[in-house]
Amino acid sequence: METSSQIVETIALGLGASWASGINLYAAILALGLMGATGTMDLPPGLEILSNPLVIGAAGLMYFVEFFADKTPGVDTGWDAIHTFIRIPAGAMLAAGAIGEVGPAAELAAFLIGGGMAATSHATKAGSRVIINTSPEPVSNWTASIAEDIAVFVGVWAAVQNPWLFLGLLVAFLILVAWLLPKIWRGIKALARRIRAFFGGQKEPPVSAENAGLKD
Repeated sequence: METSSQIVETIALGLGASWASGINLYAAILALGLMGATGTMDLPPGLEILSNPLVIGAAGLMYFVEFFADKTPGVDTGWDAIHTFIRIPAGAMLAAGAIGEVGPAAELAAFLIGGGMAATSHATKAGSRVIINTSPEPVSNWTASIAEDIAVFVGVWAAVQNPWLFLGLLVAFLILVAWLLPKIWRGIKALARRIRAFFGGQKEPPVSAENAGLKD
């Protein structure tokens, strides 16, 4: 029987892995793999493979590629679109693997919740990048990408080293997302109208934070 602290640690690891995967899957796997390989943490049986040198190497290589792709305006949106079909199922599998050998019902529940968590963080990242890319200068894109990289590594570390802190920050993140996603959606629709008007020969005002829906 797991103690309450072990249960919290398991929940934080599963949610942390899936949340981080939705933002940068390769950074999440690299962080977990390195912590497992160096003995910083004991990976559960379902995640032990992440500490394999081959997996760490592959994750490191893909993180290197994504590091530059994610900081190139336009390319990052295409990269996010492709990774919709990678980050979400991978986040679900990492959450299920974090449960270990609790039981098939718990593993399935973790898979579903992990997939939802990865989808939430991925939608927030990808949607906000679409809006950010309307800015002609690249600095805001670089800033957002670097902040996301830092958040993933710090978030995974917190999920392992301080589960209660991570869970508190995750609740704050979900509250922020509930407020932010409708605004992002309105901004994307405004951008889509602008693109249709452009190809239709109509004139539309430039997308700003106000008419994109990012301000009330």
